[in-house]
Amino acid sequence: MTEKIDKKELKILSDILALVLENEPGQSINAIEAIKKRARKNMVTGGALKNIFNSIAENPPKPEIKTSSRNRKNTDTIPDLLKARSQINALTQDINHLDSIIRSLRMQNESLRSELNLTQQSRAEIQSLLYTNQAKEPFKKILLIIFFFFGLFLGIASTAIIHSFTSSPPPNNSIYLN
Repeated sequence: MTEKIDKKELKILSDILALVLENEPGQSINAIEAIKKRARKNMVTGGALKNIFNSIAENPPKPEIKTSSRNRKNTDTIPDLLKARSQINALTQDINHLDSIIRSLRMQNESLRSELNLTQQSRAEIQSLLYTNQAKEPFKKILLIIFFFFGLFLGIASTAIIHSFTSSPPPNNSIYLN
């Protein structure tokens, strides 16, 4: 652990931690992700981060004495602050834009889900109609076969009846035998 803590890193860390405690869930989640990325990049573990906070609490940084070098540092940090604020504003705008995109995608997802549910319901209704029609089909075939044979027998019977009325009785051939 180094005795000297970089003030820029301390400032960035405090800004990120302040964002973690924000009420906006998008900003706090992004801040947590930024802490994780920075820790991975600098190979800092959770224990090391805890030790940094402990060392800050035990030995808070001493305020610098106002000197001409301090004024020079302030003039150097003003552009850095402006740059950091512009970056924060740009990131905030990007987050808001991404949030609006996420909202629109969620609405589109919900509409597609409702369409899917309607399609599934229609499919279920069509399947039930198909199953009932298929269940009736064997009975239709059986009835068709029965009607066919009934018609066949009716035709044969009517033909026999008509022949019996229209034809004359056969001649008696026994006369010719004597």
